[in-house]
Amino acid sequence: MPLPLEGPNAEQITYWNQQAGPTWVAVQSMIDRQIRPLGRLAMDRAELHAGNRVLDVGCGCGDTTLELAKRVAPGGEVLGVDISAPMLTRAAQQAKAAGITTARFELTDAQTSEFAGDFDLLFSRFGVMFFADPAAAFTNLHSALHAGGRLAFVCWQSAMENPWMTVPMAAALQHIPPPPMPAPGAPGPFAFADPDHVRGVLSTAGFTDVALEPVRMALTIGGDGDLDSTVDFLLKMGPTARALREADDPELLPLVAASVREALVPFQTDSGVRMDSASWIVTARA
Repeated sequence: MPLPLEGPNAEQITYWNQQAGPTWVAVQSMIDRQIRPLGRLAMDRAELHAGNRVLDVGCGCGDTTLELAKRVAPGGEVLGVDISAPMLTRAAQQAKAAGITTARFELTDAQTSEFAGDFDLLFSRFGVMFFADPAAAFTNLHSALHAGGRLAFVCWQSAMENPWMTVPMAAALQHIPPPPMPAPGAPGPFAFADPDHVRGVLSTAGFTDVALEPVRMALTIGGDGDLDSTVDFLLKMGPTARALREADDPELLPLVAASVREALVPFQTDSGVRMDSASWIVTARA
């Protein structure tokens, strides 16, 4: 049952339940293979221990939640929260299939929901850039941690630092109008690109020892598929896909697909389409 379409994040609730969520579920294994290395690296920085209680924010289809549960065993547990009902349904299915009983999932808005205040770690893999009011959201999440609790998340640097997003977008823009430029810090994949903005949000929310580690890593776009499946993936998920949807002209799809494919040819390898990425691993303490 989706969340009520109300409150400060109503627009994001609509988007992640009616558009992005079902599409994400359809290509979930491809997404997880692509960004899993970055999530695992953030976990390595999170000082996880057996018995820890972890809140996984924006857990999506549960890939990170299940890995966190393994890392805090024995005795630990993980609560994965998200606003997308379709994605949480998949997460629960994955936990059952893996036989992991120390991970549970809750459909809730992390900006406004009350949490118990006894978690050891707040974690997120690209799930915290979509809050309407990030300072309010992190102030609320701060209350979920006990004194001395930790925060660790990974988020994207700017679009220009991520050619895996800008190269296909530039190819698509040969055929579709450019989408409107979001305001700096507006909810979206690049909301936390500015490190000063991140520090300001977290300091306002009560976190200390805020640190941002720059990570540059080549990613296998769309997992490890061939060139055509990678093009299909990029036209379903991410900024290029959203711009194509907003153009709302099905006749443009084959033109955009052909141009994106041509743009990706130089990045094709024996192990898939490999392109550079840039992200931040952010850590802090309550």
